[in-house]
Amino acid sequence: MSFWDFIVNASYFVAAVLFIYGLKQMGSPRTAKKGIKLAGIGMLVAVVFTFFHPAIEGGFWHYLLMLIAIGIGGGAAYKTGKTVQMTAMPQMVALYNGMGGGAAAAIALVEMYSHAAFEHGFALIIMAVVGALIGGVSFSGSLIAWAKLEGKLDKSFRVPGQQIINGALAVLIVILGWSIVGSDDGAPVLVTLFFLASLIFGVLLTIPIGGADMPVVISMYNAFTGLAVAFEGYVIDNPAMIIAGMVVGAAGSLLTWLMAVGMNRSITNVLFAGFGVDDGAEASGPEGEMKSVEGFDAAASMAYADSLIIVPGYGLAVAQAQHKLWEFVQALQKDHGVDVKFAIHPVAGRMPGHMNVLLAEAGVPYDMIYDIDEINPEFPTADAALVIGANDVVNPAAKDDESSPIYGMPILNVDAAQEVYVIKRGKGTGFSGVQNALFFGDNTRMVFGDAKQVCSDLTSGLKQI
Repeated sequence: MSFWDFIVNASYFVAAVLFIYGLKQMGSPRTAKKGIKLAGIGMLVAVVFTFFHPAIEGGFWHYLLMLIAIGIGGGAAYKTGKTVQMTAMPQMVALYNGMGGGAAAAIALVEMYSHAAFEHGFALIIMAVVGALIGGVSFSGSLIAWAKLEGKLDKSFRVPGQQIINGALAVLIVILGWSIVGSDDGAPVLVTLFFLASLIFGVLLTIPIGGADMPVVISMYNAFTGLAVAFEGYVIDNPAMIIAGMVVGAAGSLLTWLMAVGMNRSITNVLFAGFGVDDGAEASGPEGEMKSVEGFDAAASMAYADSLIIVPGYGLAVAQAQHKLWEFVQALQKDHGVDVKFAIHPVAGRMPGHMNVLLAEAGVPYDMIYDIDEINPEFPTADAALVIGANDVVNPAAKDDESSPIYGMPILNVDAAQEVYVIKRGKGTGFSGVQNALFFGDNTRMVFGDAKQVCSDLTSGLKQI
């Protein structure tokens, strides 16, 4: 091993340690920011020392192309990272994740088109092919997920004979992949057809999936990207890619499983059942009259409560109301001595951790935020509960109505509180298109309006008490 081989491999080891330790730190909201910085430093170390890798050939022009690519990607990421709104964070994550899968697939294609993968044995050829498949599916599927979340695709739909088409395409992909593995040098036509089929498969796999399932889909494609990167790391003998890909793949897989458990559904059910396909379809569920109150009346009731549990949802993010909500909570605590807690459902928002990030941005202390298992036993003894922009995660139909599409999904037991106040823009349904029985409960009062304005009105109401 040459000196530079040793230095580069040592840098990759340091980067891998920073990746793993950084991910560990991201497991807690208190240390997440530190973890992100450590992982970023690890990536910087890996990128910088790659310039000294002995395998890089081509001289000045190759280095120039690398610098141009880093400049374009880094510049775009810096600009979007600075300007993205919290409501658009899920689609940005989906988009960036797709870019990772596409990059892994591109590496596989280069290795196969240049015949380099075929010079190192049967196992590496298989890894290159599998990496191209997973990366291609992750790339196109993530772009569809981004388009759905961004509103570019207004609704989900199924192609007639969707499952038959998907099955036939899967068989074609296997045949093409095996043909590539069994060839001497991988015919460019076969490689091209294989990659195009992978892209189409990712599109067809994601198009039927409704908006309510997008958090699970984003997590799944995150795992796919990690696996693709790990496979291609083996192909080009890059330890940093192998370790980083394995870490991302394992974390994404675990998160996907946890999200599916949070909805009480299997991964296959998410991918193939079509739940939430008709976004915006006519609502199913209870009918009746929703009882509404003005912000002042709601504020007065919560001011005289001993305990209040707040459930944030995507509507809070849309309205950018987290800061106004925190002002209201601080006034309740300081002037009225109310014990306030925040309850977070695992699939609240449009991606894992969406609500936690939103509350942290407003300055809500971490020790006021509770997950579903911690907070559910406290709802029956809570004087009041305040729901802001959440719908499906507080719908009692998940417990009581066996005919409901969300039956069996663990929910926050908001309906058990003595009084329930729901801030909602209108009378529509949630992302799943299922009407919420909570809104018609005897102990529920609706406060209609923009969440940001309503939270401001609540704070103003406290000052008049």
